[in-house]
Formats: sequence, C-alpha cells, structure tokens
Amino acid sequence: MSEQSAKPYLVRAICEWCADNGLTPYIAVKVDARTRVPQEYVKNGEIVLNVSATATRRLTIDNDWIQFNARFNGVSQEVSVPLAAVSGVFAKETGYGFAFAMPRDPATLLTEATESLLPAPEPGDAGTSAGKDERPKRPSHLQVIK
Repeated sequence: MSEQSAKPYLVRAICEWCADNGLTPYIAVKVDARTRVPQEYVKNGEIVLNVSATATRRLTIDNDWIQFNARFNGVSQEVSVPLAAVSGVFAKETGYGFAFAMPRDPATLLTEATESLLPAPEPGDAGTSAGKDERPKRPSHLQVIK
C-alpha cells in the first residue's frame, strides 16, 4: 500500500486552525491547465485565494481537489484547484502556515540537463562574457500579503 500525501490534511488543518482563531486562511496556487480560477486575477502563473467561510460557498477540500464558489468583482464563479497545484496555505493576519515544494516544469528540467552536455564556448567567442552567469534570475513565486 502506498503512503498518501499529507498535503490535503495540512491544508484542512491550517484552514480549521484559522477559523478557530478568527484568522483568514489563504491558499497560494500555481495555475495550470487543470486549475479553474478567474484568469484576470492570475499573476505570473499564480493566484492567492481567500478560502474562509465568509469568502466562499460550498467549500470542499478533499484529498485531490479544493472546490468552492466565490464572488470576484461581484460575479459568482466556481473555483476548482487540484491539491497538487497548491504551493502554500497560510493565515493572512499572521503569515503562519506551510509552503509546499512544487514539482518542477519538465521542460525546465530538460533544458538544465542538456545545458551541461553542450560544449563550453571558446574564450574569444563574440557575444559571451567570461566568468558571468548569463541565465536570467527567476522572480520569487512568493507574495507578501498584508
């Protein structure tokens, strides 16, 4: 028998702890093709959602999905998030919660693996800068919520 992920249990626990202490639970979500969220609120492929009882209707958090209805700019919309896409759960007021390791994009993994197989550029080649890392810095996926 394979071991189940603790992630859905941790998400439910933090949400319940927030409710018991008068705090607002939020989830950070890495948006993918299976994630149904209002796209106009997605930034850099991520969205942060308030999952409190006052912000949602028919909230369910099972072992595979988080589903609820919520109003976005006055319009009721159905939200459906696979648990695998949740990158964190936390209390808005205190920031207490959990961040989860997210699986990396297979295309990025392939690029990184093949870069080491490419021949190193000659020291006098045009367009290269000796000794400098030319890979762009990736912005953090974390957001400060106040």
